[in-house]
Amino acid sequence: MLYAIVGEDRPDSLASRLAARPAHVERLTALQDEGRLLLAGPFPAIDSPDPGPAGFTGSLIVAEFASLEAASSWADADPYVVAGVYAKVIVKPFKKALPA
Repeated sequence: MLYAIVGEDRPDSLASRLAARPAHVERLTALQDEGRLLLAGPFPAIDSPDPGPAGFTGSLIVAEFASLEAASSWADADPYVVAGVYAKVIVKPFKKALPA
């Protein structure tokens, strides 16, 4: 089943985010290589594809996991969690409706 993982960044976490990004992307690439990643990306803090020093407010990942528990465990081990980038992480089952 698909699960949506929404991480909300702590204020002033851009430096920590940038430092942890390679490890974060490596885990997402592994999901992609397994055919389990639907989409992933950050929420810019301003209306711009490159927010510069304004940074980001969080991230969205939609991926396939065996269970809510598996998705939550995967999210808890994310490098952004370990580095303290995220203040809060929400994991929810997700049903893709469109595009078909």
